[in-house]
Amino acid sequence: MSSLTTPSLSPAARLRGLKPDWLADPKVWRTEVLAGLVVALALIPEAISFSVIAGVDPALGLFASFTMAVTIAVVGGRRAMISAATGAVALVIAPLNREHGLGHLVAAVILAGLFQVVLGALGVAKLMRFIPRSVMVGFVNSLAVLIFMAQVPEMRDVPWAVYPLIAGGLALMVLFPRITTAVPAPLVSIVILTAITVGAAIAVPTVGDKGTLPSSLPAPGLPDVPFTLDTLTTIAPYAFAMALVGLMESLMTAKLVDDITDTPSNKTRESVGQGIANIVTGFFGGMGGCAMIGQTMINVKVSGARTRLSTFLAGVFLMVLCVAFGPIVSDIPMAALVAVMVMVSFATFDWHSVAPGTLRRMPAGEIAVMVITVVCVVATHNLAIGVVVGSVTAMVVFARRVARFADVTSVTGPDGATVVHRVTGELFFASSNDLVGRFDYANDPDHVVIDLSAAHIWDASSVAALDAIGAKYARRGKTVEITGLNDPSARLHGRLTGELAAEH
Repeated sequence: MSSLTTPSLSPAARLRGLKPDWLADPKVWRTEVLAGLVVALALIPEAISFSVIAGVDPALGLFASFTMAVTIAVVGGRRAMISAATGAVALVIAPLNREHGLGHLVAAVILAGLFQVVLGALGVAKLMRFIPRSVMVGFVNSLAVLIFMAQVPEMRDVPWAVYPLIAGGLALMVLFPRITTAVPAPLVSIVILTAITVGAAIAVPTVGDKGTLPSSLPAPGLPDVPFTLDTLTTIAPYAFAMALVGLMESLMTAKLVDDITDTPSNKTRESVGQGIANIVTGFFGGMGGCAMIGQTMINVKVSGARTRLSTFLAGVFLMVLCVAFGPIVSDIPMAALVAVMVMVSFATFDWHSVAPGTLRRMPAGEIAVMVITVVCVVATHNLAIGVVVGSVTAMVVFARRVARFADVTSVTGPDGATVVHRVTGELFFASSNDLVGRFDYANDPDHVVIDLSAAHIWDASSVAALDAIGAKYARRGKTVEITGLNDPSARLHGRLTGELAAEH
């Protein structure tokens, strides 16, 4: 007697199946390594600039970018996303550093990380489903505008040679991929422009002009603050604000990368991972951070990275470049990095969303939401504020649109003694407020039937409106019968009717 058995894989085969993509495929490995190098080069001036905004030494911004990237590569939920020191976080914690000093800032970063871990564990990532597409498009477009605007100061009051260098960098990034995509075009552009400026001794602003690069690795330690309740009450508001801003930007960026790569990510793990990364960063004396959208676009959209390796190497390369190759990195012309970021801004912008054909087809309310999101972000330089305002605007637009669907049609019985008012639509605070005025209380017959078989009661405002309608008829000696309630509506109406009279 023979039996059929499923052939088992050899240990070597099982091990190959467990290998990450970048280890199993040399081409992927090369892409990830080169992408990490490009991102590291782009991170240096950004981290220094954000350090200036926060009012701390440039080394703290670079340390934060190093520890955030390395930690989130391990614990984060979205592969290939870059987390580092960011302008949004710098704006939140700058007043704390200015008023109370660096020790309080570092303590706030650690507390913000703890807040993020708790919020992530409580499922704050699930709120992402309430952000409509029009807000997401506005978020992406405002991001592109902010990236471009951040480059404008680098093009003002500079030597004339800066402009042809930027133009040359853009040309290289457009044309080089037609020759080969084995090496990221931004890296080629940075190397060539640096060689030109150094070889020809062209005097233009360089990375070194932004600040002194660190010469050693960061060392862990506790923040230099008294561990008292007074310290906690001082840092808690700033820490909570930083936690919310960081989570919102990180989750929005993760969703954007999901769409670009057509792959899912674990938003809860990303939320908790952001918190862990900030805790680690705080203990290493960094200024904290979150997902960095511009550098993520360089990594994912421009360089084609898809794994955690590029994120991890971005942090490692950043420290190696600063500590071991500081003099060389300092000679990179800012024009080369400006060209990279300008290209990123154009690649990030959703041009289809502003095409005339798209605008003609889109509902006016959704266009308004997108524009309001962009205007708020650009005006405040805060992506979180724009997303909140845009989402609230979208909810108001939706509520107004749905409220119009509530309608009342009336049929009087043959004997003239009864009238049936058939209500159709969704009854909630926006639609039920107008419902009270849709009935002829004086001229209706003595028996009034309100048929709700084609309606649904969503909230207490709707129950209160129905009670008000009944009370108006009762004052005229007429009776009201409510029929056709579905089960959820009947339960809500039965629980609240007659209990809301104080609201009228």
